[in-house]
Amino acid sequence: MAYLLDANVFIQAKNLHYGLDFCPAFWDWLIRENGSGEVFSIEKVGDEIAAGADDLSVWAAARGDGFFLRPDQPMAAALATVSTWVSAQNYEPVAVNTFLQVADYYLVAHALAHNHAVVTHEIPQNSLRRVKIPNACIGVGVKFMTPYEMLRVERANFILGR
Repeated sequence: MAYLLDANVFIQAKNLHYGLDFCPAFWDWLIRENGSGEVFSIEKVGDEIAAGADDLSVWAAARGDGFFLRPDQPMAAALATVSTWVSAQNYEPVAVNTFLQVADYYLVAHALAHNHAVVTHEIPQNSLRRVKIPNACIGVGVKFMTPYEMLRVERANFILGR
């Protein structure tokens, strides 16, 4: 199973634990795992990162379509499934409309269409004002996890050189 990373994984990694300047091994691991077909994100997440106009946006721009996947034909049915699920819940209309316009919707649908796991820092939350990625994943049967769970499952390790 491959992983699809949410924007907050990249942003928090850059800002906190895995800064591009002091933990390049994390970023190299992402690139390596992408090359082996295990780690991706989606185009709309890439767009969110590009809006930051910082070192992370430069890193993301260098990855291209092979990392930030474009919508494809199998997503059409998955988008409908996710939209139907969200609309059938008791979320406030503005929460539904917002969700259907942001990358989160496409991230969950892409994962559903391709049997990928979503990787996010978000946690499930019973709120009617905001659709959280984990809640949508649970609703449509998509696996989700934190970045730390992904790193442990994949046995990633970042060892200092000599």
